[in-house]
Amino acid sequence: MAFLLISVTLLHLVTLTMLFIATMEKSWWVWDDVHNSDLWYNCMFDNSTGVWLCASAKENEWLQPLQALMVLSVVLSSISFLAFLIQLFTLSKGGLFYFTGLCQFCAGLTDFAASLIYTVRHQNILQDSREVWEGQFGYCFILAWMCVPLLMGSGVMYVHLRKKE
Repeated sequence: MAFLLISVTLLHLVTLTMLFIATMEKSWWVWDDVHNSDLWYNCMFDNSTGVWLCASAKENEWLQPLQALMVLSVVLSSISFLAFLIQLFTLSKGGLFYFTGLCQFCAGLTDFAASLIYTVRHQNILQDSREVWEGQFGYCFILAWMCVPLLMGSGVMYVHLRKKE
């Protein structure tokens, strides 16, 4: 039982970390080593000063829902982790972690929706940036997609996990 709890907790923390990095880092779309874009900024690396120069991403009808869904996914996964810790100490013997599982599964759905929006509409989101066809998806985009099955899988695991003494 201890191994299962440690495994589920580590999976949750790893997934939450990946989700947070995918939401906050600046590599959803990469043109080359010095130009990239994320959910919040379009950035360029200045070789002379050695710093990233970033400008706010141009607001459009697809970027705002994408930002909201990714933030909601992080919030739901965080709530799920806190609920798991609370339920771990307050839930009666034999109880199931329904609320934790539901929050985690919903975090997976919101991450899925955000990743899907970016996959389908990245040209509209990046319309005022450099030539879109010259770039490629960055590692944060890949992290966001990797989180989808991990979040949903851990949500299902929480629903089937019973508390034992």
